Amino acid sequence: MIVKNEEQNLENCLKNIKDKVDEIIIVDTGSTDETVEIAKEYTDKVFNFKWCDDFAAARNYSIEKAKNDWVLVLDADEAVNFFDGKSIGKFINSNEKLVGRIKRINSFKDSSGKKRLFERVNRLFNKKYFKYDGIIHEQIVSKNEENYSTVNVDIIANHIGYEKHIINNTNKIVRNKELLQKAILKKPEDSYLFYQLGKTFFMEKDYLSAEINFEKALELSINKSYEYAEDLIESYGYALINLKKYKKALELSKYENVYKKVADFNFVMALIYMNNARFREAVAKFGECKNSNECKIEGVNSYLADYNIGVIYECLGIVNEAVKYYKRCGNYVLALNRLKVLKSQ
Repeated sequence: MIVKNEEQNLENCLKNIKDKVDEIIIVDTGSTDETVEIAKEYTDKVFNFKWCDDFAAARNYSIEKAKNDWVLVLDADEAVNFFDGKSIGKFINSNEKLVGRIKRINSFKDSSGKKRLFERVNRLFNKKYFKYDGIIHEQIVSKNEENYSTVNVDIIANHIGYEKHIINNTNKIVRNKELLQKAILKKPEDSYLFYQLGKTFFMEKDYLSAEINFEKALELSINKSYEYAEDLIESYGYALINLKKYKKALELSKYENVYKKVADFNFVMALIYMNNARFREAVAKFGECKNSNECKIEGVNSYLADYNIGVIYECLGIVNEAVKYYKRCGNYVLALNRLKVLKSQ
């Protein structure tokens, strides 16, 4: 782990992982709070690293300190709540050149209450073959620059780092923008950097700046199989929706063949069709969302899809169908509110 001023989160992280790993390596990049003292309660392997605006450099320093070849990388604002040691052992012994993807659950709030975002992130790997690259939003890369394969592993962690109060406390958005803009000066043809800068603007609801950077990322060479490519396209769609550029957003339909089985992509396309009054296509797309077992945004493949179908039918005056879909949404607040309104009419 690399840490800085994480006294509020670190103990929760360490107490959840301490009995599941052989050793804990903590690299501190300049804490001024009680972070180092808390770390020393769980491990004697606490090191200092002089911060140089380079996350990959700090990550690589941390993994060099590990006695074993296989390393699991965590952040202080992540708490592992599921760890299947037996299956992890099988994964480690299967192929040294695979990278394991843990499941991360992000909590956030919007106008309809608290929600969860699910994602897979590359975190378990053999340091003989892999290292980190990138001064911010660092990525695991092969040391011999070859492409590599990833496998989902049985580790789940709750992530609280981007809940609103944490963002405000750590000023992550300002820091990220500065580092990304610095990185882009060195690598102006790197689509990943423009994607991450777009995501940073998106988080502070500067959708116009997000749109500009997402478009730049898409203009550059990008392999649709890259793990960030799908999120880039979906985030671009949401930026255009927030900007009410609904007609322009229809251009994303050119990616439908690539992501036709992805619930989150189908959902954003359904919203785009819905906002262009192409209701038949919207209902069909929301229906396709429900064919997927997994999704990133909680509810996209279930109650959120049903709710939006209900909205369409209500707008079209087909109340019986609207009620049917609202009832499928369980305890989703917005659906319950619509049922109350319809019942009172």
